Amino acid sequence: MSLTAGPGHIDVLGHVNNAVWVQWMEQVAVAHWTSVAKAEHQDAYFWVVVRHEIDYLRAAVEGERLKARTWAGEKPQGARYDRHMEFIGEDGKVRVRARSWWAIIDKATGKPIRVPPQVVAPFLGEE
Repeated sequence: MSLTAGPGHIDVLGHVNNAVWVQWMEQVAVAHWTSVAKAEHQDAYFWVVVRHEIDYLRAAVEGERLKARTWAGEKPQGARYDRHMEFIGEDGKVRVRARSWWAIIDKATGKPIRVPPQVVAPFLGEE
């Protein structure tokens, strides 16, 4: 996914604000979910963030185009599943690297459930 740092993304130091990176992480994660997950899974479940680990490696400035890459972890743990992410500048250098843990929620009950294997299979190339 491509993103461009606009004037509203920039903080007083002249680079993309840390809070913006978190917003972009959610935007990229949701886009990945909706593009890969089966429609019946999207209808039955949603995900909530339970933890972020973010390494801010290099600043990004206004007008900079970034490429966001994301991939799912190898194995869910109960209701939690991790997601990895990188934001790469036009020079090919990573600006931000992150790992997030998300919990799956059953829409019908509003409660977390164990991650069903059939939900993660498409993200692991198993379908």
